[in-house]
Amino acid sequence: MTTYFAVAAATWGVAMALAPLLQVRAMRAHQSSKAVSVGYQQVLLVGFALWLAYGIALHNLALIIPNTIAGVVSLTTIVVALRFRRVA
Repeated sequence: MTTYFAVAAATWGVAMALAPLLQVRAMRAHQSSKAVSVGYQQVLLVGFALWLAYGIALHNLALIIPNTIAGVVSLTTIVVALRFRRVA
């Protein structure tokens, strides 16, 4: 039963990790990042890094995979937001 929960949680974690790409798409469409809180994304990025470290320590792919993806997407969101702020 635990394995099923791990798979379900990891799958949903990947979906959640990819969700900020919708924000990136909106920033690109509007050519603006005014509505995006970079600070919020930074807090999330630290959390993803901590969960990733914990997952690595446990050798737990259900934590490693979604938090790796989430970290990359969060970092991408931050970079895109900052680029639009420098352009404006």
